[in-house]
Amino acid sequence: MWIIYAMLGTLFGGINAVLAKVGVKEVNSHLATALRTVVIVIFSWVIVFAFGSHTGIADISGHTWIFLVASGLATGASWLCYLYALKYGTVSNVTPLKKSSTVLTIILAFLILQEPFGLPQIAGMLFIIAGTIFMLKKKDGSLSKGEGGANWLLFGLMAAFFASMRTIFGSIGIADVDANLGNAIRVVVVLLASWGIVFLTGNQKGITNISKKGLLFLTLSGLATGGNWLFFFRALQTGPVSVIVPIDKLSVIFNIIFAWVFLREKQSIKRIVGLACLIIGTLILVMLST
Repeated sequence: MWIIYAMLGTLFGGINAVLAKVGVKEVNSHLATALRTVVIVIFSWVIVFAFGSHTGIADISGHTWIFLVASGLATGASWLCYLYALKYGTVSNVTPLKKSSTVLTIILAFLILQEPFGLPQIAGMLFIIAGTIFMLKKKDGSLSKGEGGANWLLFGLMAAFFASMRTIFGSIGIADVDANLGNAIRVVVVLLASWGIVFLTGNQKGITNISKKGLLFLTLSGLATGGNWLFFFRALQTGPVSVIVPIDKLSVIFNIIFAWVFLREKQSIKRIVGLACLIIGTLILVMLST
């Protein structure tokens, strides 16, 4: 079942980037992160109470709390960097970059979780690295330093790093707790951290300037993220990190397709070759590692 859960998470993750790109277009990235998190918190806790998972809060150990909080902080950092990168870079550039977190996650899963690391993992990682490089096209992003656009590449890499840490901490944190409850607790941490940053930077004043369209797409993006998390962490509870993470990264296929259809982002032969490398690398990790 964990493979099915992972694939469902991929489907929701596929549409998320396009929704977030439209929603963050005229909104400060910090504020956009905080607003999306409100939606995800509501979504997550509705699921928790619907399944009766809230009764397990009292049984959570101190060790689990530490890793859930750490995972939540890493998630918040990843989102902040990701939405900043999306604001100034294209979906077709930023999403493959973020998906490259698979490489670091596999290495950390081997070092920390003692998961297998052999020829399948190495071959898959090499294809993913090659695919990411092929898909990057610097001219697709804003290069105006005044707009912060020249930093989208750096923030995309930072988003990938924190996403990897989120997965490792999350895998440890939900080992002894219901996946829905663990996920909901993590999101509360993200909520507190993201709104803390918003108020520290004074960006809360921008709420009144958000258009109905922007608010709608940020809400939809939050719901898509909630769906992605729901199935992703359910899969992590019973399946291997080194296989589930690559499956989740297949959402880049949907990212590229939706970006081409809805955002009219041009796709070159080089980028298509890069996407093929990403898919091949993922399939190697999934098929040869199971």
